[in-house]
Amino acid sequence: MTQWVGLAVRFVVSAFVLIVVSWVAPGFVVHGGIVGALIAAAVIAVLGYLAEALLGDRISPQNRGIVGFITAAVVIYLAQFIIPNLLSVSLIGALISALIIGLIDAVVPTVLR
Repeated sequence: MTQWVGLAVRFVVSAFVLIVVSWVAPGFVVHGGIVGALIAAAVIAVLGYLAEALLGDRISPQNRGIVGFITAAVVIYLAQFIIPNLLSVSLIGALISALIIGLIDAVVPTVLR
């Protein structure tokens, strides 16, 4: 049960992070309010999981370097094609949002995300 609560908290926090990023990153827009942000967070999480499964530990949150940063930007950019009515991202927006999300990841403890 606590695992599900942790997962729910992580998605809610991720959704709020996406909303904040939408406010500050040019070329990154989340449509549909919190519901759109929750769906976008879920799609980005699934794509990130698939990328990590394919590329290995080099892109895990604990080992993010340039490969992790670029992978995060690609994942964010590709997410818009899966949910085009909820997420709109330019190439520059994907890079800026990956940077902002990476900075937030560095500050927010992994247990909360």
